[in-house]
Amino acid sequence: MRESASMMGWRRPLVTGLAPVMAGSLHALALSPWVAAIGGSWPAALQSLALVGLLWCLSGARRARDGALSAWLYGSTWLVGATGWMFVSLHHFGGLPAWLAALAVGLLCMALSGYMALVGVAWVRWRRGRPLADAALFGALWLLAELARALLFTGFPWGASGYALIDSPFERLAPWLGVYGLGATWATLVAWAALGVGRRAPLACLPLLAVVGGLAAWPAPEFTRPHGSPLRVELLQSNVPQDEKFDAARLADMLNWHAVQLAQARGDLIVAPETAIPLLPEQLPPGYWDAVVASFGSSSGRAALIGVPLGSFESGYSNSVVGLAGQGAAYRYDKHHLVPFGEFIPAGFRWFVSLMNMPLGDFSRGPLAAPSFAVKGQRVAPNICYEDLFGEEIATRFVDARRAPTLLANVSNLAWFGDTVAIFQHLQIARMRSLEFQVPTIRSTNTGATVVIDHLGVVTHRMPTQTRGVLRADVQGRAGQTPFAQWAGRLGLWPLVLLGLAVAALCVRRGVSAHGLGASAIH
Repeated sequence: MRESASMMGWRRPLVTGLAPVMAGSLHALALSPWVAAIGGSWPAALQSLALVGLLWCLSGARRARDGALSAWLYGSTWLVGATGWMFVSLHHFGGLPAWLAALAVGLLCMALSGYMALVGVAWVRWRRGRPLADAALFGALWLLAELARALLFTGFPWGASGYALIDSPFERLAPWLGVYGLGATWATLVAWAALGVGRRAPLACLPLLAVVGGLAAWPAPEFTRPHGSPLRVELLQSNVPQDEKFDAARLADMLNWHAVQLAQARGDLIVAPETAIPLLPEQLPPGYWDAVVASFGSSSGRAALIGVPLGSFESGYSNSVVGLAGQGAAYRYDKHHLVPFGEFIPAGFRWFVSLMNMPLGDFSRGPLAAPSFAVKGQRVAPNICYEDLFGEEIATRFVDARRAPTLLANVSNLAWFGDTVAIFQHLQIARMRSLEFQVPTIRSTNTGATVVIDHLGVVTHRMPTQTRGVLRADVQGRAGQTPFAQWAGRLGLWPLVLLGLAVAALCVRRGVSAHGLGASAIH
């Protein structure tokens, strides 16, 4: 039955304007600590409700451009809600006027949501009015949009939908599919159920319920096994506000605290956060660095990973982690995936960086498949700050099973973003990496979250955020390769790209002849 003109008169602004903003807000909320605190699958449920809202908007779109607008508004709201913490670093620490910092965050999120706009255009244009076919098309487009955000222009996949599925039955697919395959599977199943119900198919939710129930009942397969003896780790959390990190008065206190903790620690492995020592070794007080290195001599039986900048003006600088063991500075890891505007300046944007009062510059990149740090039979693989957002890059270290990491170590400094949702979101990212590779993760951070995560993504030890102290725990390393580690380590995310393109092409090809015949599925 055709809708009356008066009905469409009030429905069009709702479908193209308010509704996608509300749905995008729910999606962002699903990635927050407040919903996660409820426990269980609440984040996944809330994100599913958000997706149903988006599909309702797209199904009501009569033209491709209406679909583009709805999907773009949804994506923009989702990303602003998930990454709005960038405002803190730009305004409070970078010195940008509040209006300019807010504008910069908004423009970035709106630009990245262009991928979602393409989802809206393509789905409205090629849907067929058949729930399964339309759900497959939507899932493929969703996958391609998230992959585009992860891969293009250095990648910024923060807030990907798969992170809301942690602690739900869907997380058991992580060691097979990775976070993007996980998110695409969820999107396809939710779309299939929602589109079927919209067409009054009473059993449309059965496939989704069957998958959720099956995953919940299915014992999680373990692809890795315990390796060697547990390590006694001590993780430092210095809690230095970012605006005091280079203050002369606080610098002396910070250096002294780290020196004392490193000297007194008795664990097998002591880890200090990113730029725990914020100066080059030659810029430190005379004898300071030599004393730190000497405290980990061969007689101590201890090892340490310490965040410190390295390099020179001639050779270039790097954001690094130094490994200290029996023979002094025995290991060095240089950050590979640098942060745009923070660690390198994209072409044409030096004017923007010059507006900010931040110690920024162009850093040198380390190798992609960096070797691990050997500690008492364990192979510890460091990564720095948001490098652990890129699981496909970490996967390159697992290609050779004999040298694959048995333990991941993330060092971060999120003081740039204050006490915001970024701390919780980064913790979820680290949990997903442990799920994908089924190895433990230890995190030493400046302000939080300093934690130990087991091979199934469960936080076993945690220090309160915004406090100073040392977190101690025994951590059992694990050896082996998950399916995700094997295919992503060799091929990156290209298998998922090709899968998304193939499914989308198949749906489009079959739907071209039926274009215009499919009715809206959700009303």
